[in-house]
Amino acid sequence: MQIRKPVVAGQFYEAGRQELIKQISGLAKHREAKDILACILPHAGYIYSGKVAAETVSGINIKDTVILLGPNHTGHGAVFSLMDEGAWQTPLGDIKIDSELAKLFLKKSTLLESDALAHLYEHSLEVELPILQYFRPDFKIVPIAFMSANKQHLKSIASELAEAIIQSKRLGLVTLVASSDMTHYEPLESAERKDKAAIEAMLKLDEEKFLESIKELDISMCGYAPVYVLLQLAKLLGAKQAHLVRYDTSASVSKDKTSVVGYAGITIN
Repeated sequence: MQIRKPVVAGQFYEAGRQELIKQISGLAKHREAKDILACILPHAGYIYSGKVAAETVSGINIKDTVILLGPNHTGHGAVFSLMDEGAWQTPLGDIKIDSELAKLFLKKSTLLESDALAHLYEHSLEVELPILQYFRPDFKIVPIAFMSANKQHLKSIASELAEAIIQSKRLGLVTLVASSDMTHYEPLESAERKDKAAIEAMLKLDEEKFLESIKELDISMCGYAPVYVLLQLAKLLGAKQAHLVRYDTSASVSKDKTSVVGYAGITIN
């Protein structure tokens, strides 16, 4: 069985099991856990975005399988890369890939490719896993990385994933997660203004308005393609509303307001 090793343990989050548990425990603001369909989480180092991610996940009943959608920062692998076999290792243990659902996605999709290379050095999905494991240790994953924002391709993938989930009778047994940070390396005031526009569109579940805001305001949101897919996919699966759990920027930690990165935690049901 192929084991995907962690690549940012000791950088983005603690590498030791007990140290990592302590780190996440210090970040988590526990809320009443509720059933949701989907969420949007940041993926920076835990010192910066961990509170947003942990607070968001603390209020979620994580289902049996987590479908992870994230950007491909590395440029390795296929354009739309799905890893369909093996397991991902974190300091909190191994997480098996839901091969049955992953292979159904591949069968239904004309664009997704079975590809491990895209995931070997990519941090955007890895960073979510320990926080998810802290709240539920026994789920499976389907990891998908996006290296293109071709609108028609994204719409097709959302439609194909929805069809596969419904056919598999897994609706109610999956949690969808899109991984993305918001504006990168702009002054605080500019970042907050741009991020507000994108967040407002996300909260309305309006993927077209969301994409318009990204392009019109030139928002440097690294995972806007997977978020676009998530918004459309969630609606196809019956989602009606979204809620902003927390928004923050790196300035809260760095105190540097001249160049910040934004982070949003959003739930969808």
